Amino acid sequence: MSEFNAPQPDVTLLLDMDGVIREVTLAPAMSKENIDAWVGRPWSDVVGGASDKIQRMMQDTQRTGISAFRQITQKFPSGLELPMEFTTVLLGGRAGMLAIGKNLQAVAELQARLISAQQTIERDYWKLREIETRYRLVIEDSNDAVLLVKVADLRIVEANRTAATALAGAARRKEGPVGRDFLQEIAAKDREPIELMLRRVRDQGKAPGIVVHLGAESAPWTVRGSLMTQESTPVFLLQMTPIGKSTGAAVSEQEDLEDVLDRLPDPVAIIDDNGEVKRANRAFAELVEIGSAGAVTGENLGRWLSRPGADLPVLISNIQRHGVVRLLSTTVLGELGTETEIEISASGYQHGGDSRIVLILRNVARRLSSSPESDSLRTALASMNETVGKTPLRKLVKSTVEVVEQHYVRAALQLAEGNRTTAAEILGLSRQSLYAKLDRYKLQEEPDSTG
Repeated sequence: MSEFNAPQPDVTLLLDMDGVIREVTLAPAMSKENIDAWVGRPWSDVVGGASDKIQRMMQDTQRTGISAFRQITQKFPSGLELPMEFTTVLLGGRAGMLAIGKNLQAVAELQARLISAQQTIERDYWKLREIETRYRLVIEDSNDAVLLVKVADLRIVEANRTAATALAGAARRKEGPVGRDFLQEIAAKDREPIELMLRRVRDQGKAPGIVVHLGAESAPWTVRGSLMTQESTPVFLLQMTPIGKSTGAAVSEQEDLEDVLDRLPDPVAIIDDNGEVKRANRAFAELVEIGSAGAVTGENLGRWLSRPGADLPVLISNIQRHGVVRLLSTTVLGELGTETEIEISASGYQHGGDSRIVLILRNVARRLSSSPESDSLRTALASMNETVGKTPLRKLVKSTVEVVEQHYVRAALQLAEGNRTTAAEILGLSRQSLYAKLDRYKLQEEPDSTG
């Protein structure tokens, strides 16, 4: 039970006001790491590419007494690199700062699995949508005039643009053809043959095409029919092709795609399989706080993605396995230190003989509400500043650790939807250890969904 009498985070650093490490305490699970070489070195020297974050944390701590939680990759002398979440607290009399870190490796792995599951759900959803709308796409994209006509009364229920144009000209009317009697849209001499063809379609499912005439000029059209069901109602699918003239779609004016890309309000980037940026628009350059889109080219996208479990390797691996990624939540850290919550949708494609990935990044910071749990933790830690100078350092460290530990226990339970077995795995604890902590912090009333 000694584990619960002296709870501690995974890494605790005692820093001086310049950020130099004066003392290090590791959790028992990391006790094999030899961290003697850390003492006397700046904290920024023993982390992976996060010196800017550490500088901002120390500035916030010196100004307000406590910093916000930030995710940092902590490097150990053995070569181990772990994603960790740190906060720093100012000690009394400006004697230094205390950096408290929690290992996020289990959380990052769970986030990666959750992202993979989310992408699977997204793919299944869009496959279903494709199946449901396929016939509409075929109708709208067809160069032929396509109609859906009720079997019961031969009323038109749907028509593509080509059919609407042809029938509007035939009837000399501007309103659409939906709801009109199909037989009234063709020449009188062709009505009996078309009725006979539709009867055969109704009885046999399809029939050979016949020629009918539309409009004052009696322009000839070939009509083919088949039977299908729409919302439990039998309908005729009629395809009409004009005879003697081309039905090719008009060629639209060529768009300047480079200009269109730069005008898009959302950031867009194209990368290769290694994450190197091959093309980006102005909005992307603004997001990562670089002066021009050209200056981004050749840089690695991972330079700006900063959330463990939702970084560049996770994105690329999902693209390579599934071809697309939708609504991947992550964080972009700009060159000037601005952190922006974003969602990424991406798709892979072939460019010559090389693989490319096109990404659309959307800033979602405005719609993300602040976390009540983070606010409450920040408030609880901030209130401890009042005890600085009145409480011994050992007791202050212990109290701070207890507050942080309760936060992570609650967060793990929330992430695991109340399942204590899963929450224990996230925290790297045994189930018995988790129960002991729940009892210690009076959290036994938290719901359990172990099933």
